[in-house]
Amino acid sequence: MTAAYYTLGCKLNFAETSTVGKQLAAAGIRKAEPEEQVDICVINTCSVTEQADKKCRNTIRRISRQHPDAMIIVTGCYAQLNPNVVSQIEGVDLVLGANEKANVTKYIEKYRKETSSRDNERIFVGHTKSINAFIPSCSKGDRTRYFLKVQDGCDYFCTYCTVPHARGRSRNGTVAEIVQLAQEAGAQGGKEIVLTGINIGDFGKSTGETFMQLIQALEKVESVERIRISSIEPNLLTDEIIEFISRSKRFAPHFHIPLQSGSDDVLRLMKRKYNTSLFAEKVFKIKSLMPDAFIGTDVIAGSRGETAEYFEAGRKFIESLPISKLHVFNYSERQGTKAIEIAHRVEPRESKERSRQLIELSQHKIEEFYRLQQKTTHDVLFEHTKKGNKMYGFTENYLKVEANFLNSWINRLIPVTLDVFNEKELCFTI
Repeated sequence: MTAAYYTLGCKLNFAETSTVGKQLAAAGIRKAEPEEQVDICVINTCSVTEQADKKCRNTIRRISRQHPDAMIIVTGCYAQLNPNVVSQIEGVDLVLGANEKANVTKYIEKYRKETSSRDNERIFVGHTKSINAFIPSCSKGDRTRYFLKVQDGCDYFCTYCTVPHARGRSRNGTVAEIVQLAQEAGAQGGKEIVLTGINIGDFGKSTGETFMQLIQALEKVESVERIRISSIEPNLLTDEIIEFISRSKRFAPHFHIPLQSGSDDVLRLMKRKYNTSLFAEKVFKIKSLMPDAFIGTDVIAGSRGETAEYFEAGRKFIESLPISKLHVFNYSERQGTKAIEIAHRVEPRESKERSRQLIELSQHKIEEFYRLQQKTTHDVLFEHTKKGNKMYGFTENYLKVEANFLNSWINRLIPVTLDVFNEKELCFTI
């Protein structure tokens, strides 16, 4: 039998899809080649926004049409939160929740043994409170990076967010398990790994360890040359962690610190666990020790309770910080969240305009960051992707670099002096 895999959403989903693929491979089900007949399609979904839900539904329908004879299995956050909706999409055979995707082969076998009637049991989704499985996962991305899952779930329950309902409580593997996966990635030729999770700074809740202990152990993995932290909450980004990364031989000076709003009033409504003062303190601490560090952040535009005054105060706060890039999201109303109880609602047109202003601010900041890096020298990890006669790679502080294609440079760290800034493509050309 053959299987095809489709992943929507975050890098954590990609890592988990890889693990599902390994489960099926162990059962003798190999990954299908392009244009080959497919027996099983596994679709790992996302539900971070209403738009993500819509994309999932469209993807499921498209794949079902492309592979009418295949068994269609849907898992991931959208499947966990809306199993009945997913099961009603034409072509869907199995819907598996967050716990159940750890045993995909078990449910495939169960489905195959039972009648092929559409009336048989097809939904296997446990209650949020029962989600406790941690699936160790490490996947090779489309480029040259490996994505290493270190943690899952979240205990924060921010008012706008469905993730704790989709993923359950915070849990993780042991330091020893994570280190072993990193060593395996290095042995496979992985030069760079990215630590992924839902709230990775909360690492250790289920094992009595700490995130600091994890990164100290990963620093000793000689076969991996570069490690990135995908995202870490500002209240969990300790000075100890920042100082450690500033001295590290492996950890990249690349931070993604979610902000969500630059207004303390909105942060309180969101039930975030920090204020703008703490966020700014972390940003300036990083820059004091690592002036060339890349700092990205997430910002939600038009959330419930965000008045025009709160938005403008937040925009000015963000403008004042040496942030490199913003990931801007339009607020998306999610059923089951506390945010819908907040009275003040931003009109969609106004929310879109606020997003536009933040995206414009982000473009200004990323261009400024690139210009400040001109004439500096960095190690670039070049990828196998070829566009025309060009290849691309990234520096340790996440600057994109374009070069004439050289096969010998693929998956190698090459020292490069950044000179020509291609503003249109937002990269350096060498």
